[in-house]
Amino acid sequence: MNLPSIQCPVNQPQPLAIAAPQDETDLGLAQRAAAGDAAAFERIMRKNNRMLFRTARAILHDDTEAEDCLQTAYLLAYRAMGKFSGQSKLSTWLARIVINEAIGRSRAIARRGATIPIDGAGGPDTPYLQLASDTAGPEEETMRAEMRRLIEQRIDALPEPFRVVFVLRGVEEMSVEETAAVLGIPEATVRSRFFRARGLLREALAREVDLSVNDAFAFDGARCDRLVAGVMKRIFTTT
Repeated sequence: MNLPSIQCPVNQPQPLAIAAPQDETDLGLAQRAAAGDAAAFERIMRKNNRMLFRTARAILHDDTEAEDCLQTAYLLAYRAMGKFSGQSKLSTWLARIVINEAIGRSRAIARRGATIPIDGAGGPDTPYLQLASDTAGPEEETMRAEMRRLIEQRIDALPEPFRVVFVLRGVEEMSVEETAAVLGIPEATVRSRFFRARGLLREALAREVDLSVNDAFAFDGARCDRLVAGVMKRIFTTT
C-alpha cells in the first residue's frame, strides 16, 4: 500500500525533535539499575533514603546502626533488582528489605547483649523528625531542636510494633494501605496500632509538659542565694 507523501511548506522551519525522557517509573528505574545504570540506582536511593532511614531507625533506635543497616539493605536490593516486577511500589519492596535487615540486626545485638542508646546521636542535621525552619532565629531553632529531641525520645520509647507503625504513618505519612503492605499486616492492625501509638505518645508528652510547667519561673539555687545575700548585705551590713 503506497502512502501519500507529506510535503512541508517552503521556508517553514522543521519542528525540533524532542527526546523522550528516561523512564522514571518504579519499574523503569529498577530495570535500568538492574542493567547497571548507576544514575538510575542513585535516583532510587535519593527518592527513598529518608523513608527507609526512618524505618530502620524505628527498629534499631540508633542513627549509626540505622545507616549501616540501610547501606547493607541497598546492597541486597541492588543484587535483587532484576527480580522487581512492579507488582508493588518500589518503595514498599525496598522497605521490606530494610525491615528484614533491621530486625536481623536487632536480634543480633540482643544476642550480643549490646545496648543501643534510645536518644540517638543525631545533631541538627539528623533527617529524622526535622522541625527546623530556614526563617527561624537562633532562639527558635534551639527550641525546635529541643522539641525534636524530646519527640524522638518519646517515639523511641514506644513499644516496637507501635513505634514502627507510627513512624511510617505519622512521620513518613504513608497511607494505611502502604503501611500494611510494607509491614505485611492487616490494615485494621495498622489503624489500631497507630491509634494506640498516638495515645501513648500524647500521654508521654503531656507528662513532660506538666513537669515543665511545675518548673516554670524557678527561683532557687544560685538565683535564690544571690537575692538573699544581696538583701542581707543591705540590711545588716553597716557602712
